Amino acid sequence: ALLCDADDAAPLDRAVTLWLPGPDTVTGEDIAEFHIHGSRAVAARLLDILAAIPGMRMAEAGEFTRRAFLNGRMDLVQAEGLGDLLAAETETQRRQAMAMAEGGLSRKIAGWRERLLKAEARIEAELNFSDEGDVAEEAAADVAYGDIGIVKCEIDDALDAPSAEILRDGIRVALLGPPNAGKSTLFNALLNRDAAIVSRMPGTTRDVIEATMEIGGVPFLLSDTAGLREGGDAIEGEGVRRALQSAGRSDIVLWLGDPADGPRDKRRITIHPRCDESGRERAPEMADIAVSVVAGTGLSDLRTLLVERAQSLVPGDDQIALNQRQRGALRDASNSLESMDASDSVLVAESIRQARSDLDRITGGAGVEDMLDALFARFCIGK
Repeated sequence: ALLCDADDAAPLDRAVTLWLPGPDTVTGEDIAEFHIHGSRAVAARLLDILAAIPGMRMAEAGEFTRRAFLNGRMDLVQAEGLGDLLAAETETQRRQAMAMAEGGLSRKIAGWRERLLKAEARIEAELNFSDEGDVAEEAAADVAYGDIGIVKCEIDDALDAPSAEILRDGIRVALLGPPNAGKSTLFNALLNRDAAIVSRMPGTTRDVIEATMEIGGVPFLLSDTAGLREGGDAIEGEGVRRALQSAGRSDIVLWLGDPADGPRDKRRITIHPRCDESGRERAPEMADIAVSVVAGTGLSDLRTLLVERAQSLVPGDDQIALNQRQRGALRDASNSLESMDASDSVLVAESIRQARSDLDRITGGAGVEDMLDALFARFCIGK
C-alpha cells in the first residue's frame, strides 16, 4: 500500500499493512501493523502522523506484554520468561527463558493445581456425603492423600533445582591467592582482554575487580582480588578483607597459592600458575591443574573444568529455574501441604486451598498487583 502524508498527501512510503482482529492476537486486542522500509526519516514521520490522531500515543515499556497478560493471552510466568528472553546474553539463559515463555512452568503448575483440586474434591465428598452409599470414605481419603504426597514431592524437587538468579547474574568465580601469584594475569587471560592492571609489584590489586564472560553458553562472573598476606597498610588490609568476602560468596574459588593453604571446601580449584618458569615445571600433587598464561598451557583445560563444575550449579535441560518470587510462592505451597493435619479433614481441605492459592500467585491468578509495574518496566518500549 502507498502511505501518504496526512498534511499534503505527499507519498511517504510503500509498505505492507496488516489488520489483525482480536481476540486471536498476541494481546487479545485488534492490532494494525505497518511494515515500512527501515529509514529513520520514514519511521519518524509515520510516528508523527499517527501521534496526531486523537487517542493515539506511544506505547509504554512492556505495554503489549502487559495487555496480553491482562487479557489472558499469557500468564505471569510466561511474561517473566519473555522479559528474561529479551535480556538473555548466553545460550543457557536463552534456553531457560524460552522454556518459561513457552509455558514450561505454567504447565507444571496447572498439573499440580488440577491434582490438588481433585484431592480436595475427594476430601469434600468425604466430609459432606460420607453417609451416601456411593462414597467410599477410606478409599477417597487414601487416593487424596496419595495425590497430595506426589504433588508435594514434585514441588520440593522443583525447589531443589538451581535458581534463576545464578543464570541471570552468572556463576561467581573468585581468583584467590598470595601477592604476585598471577591472579590478574590469569583473570585477563580468561576474559581475553586487559581488564585488570598487571605488575610484578606486590599489592598492585587493592580492590575486587569484576567482569563477566561466557564459556560454552554458561555465564560467569569473575572476581580478581587483592593478594592475601598479613601486614601492609590500611588500604591493602581492606583489600584483603574484601578478597575474603568475595571468596565467601563465590560458587567457585580458583586458588593460586600453596595447595596446603587456602579454602578447604568443594568450591576450590587449586591452580599451579606460571608452570613455564624455571623450577615450576612440575605441579604439586594436590594441584588440580597447571597453567601458564605466557605459554598458553592449561587455559583450555581450565575453561573446560569451569564448565564441568558449573553443570551442577545451573539448571539442566529437564529443569526449570525459579526466580525469587516464584520460589517464595512455591515454598509457601509446599509448607501448606507439609503442615496439614491429616487427622482433621476440614483442616486438610483448607491446607489444599491455601496451597492452590500459593500456586495461583506464581501464574498471576492472585496477589501480584504490587509487582506488575516493576516487572513490565524492565521491558523495552512497547514490547
